[in-house]
Amino acid sequence: MAHIEFARGVVEEIIPDVRLTRSPDGLDGTATFYFDKPKALSEDEGVEITGMYMVDEEGELSTREVKGKFVDGKPAGIEALFVMKNQVEWDRFMRFMNRYAEQNGLGFTKS
Repeated sequence: MAHIEFARGVVEEIIPDVRLTRSPDGLDGTATFYFDKPKALSEDEGVEITGMYMVDEEGELSTREVKGKFVDGKPAGIEALFVMKNQVEWDRFMRFMNRYAEQNGLGFTKS
């Protein structure tokens, strides 16, 4: 089961908007995730965000590049950036995303 966490052991239920970019030579890429009103920022959950963890049967991918978005002092969203520095990291990320997308009904659109 593929899922995303912002605090260890607390699964994020909100499905993000994900944007992928890749360098022309294909050696590196980035994935930008945006979560609108995520559970991790809700008053009910009250978790300390320590990063973004993408967990599946192969293990875990993680990033510390996580920023909260606030509107009028209230939490509105989370943006996270995951950087892939080589083909192996890109392939591993894509395997995670395929599993996550299949579970959550996400589609892929090329720009």
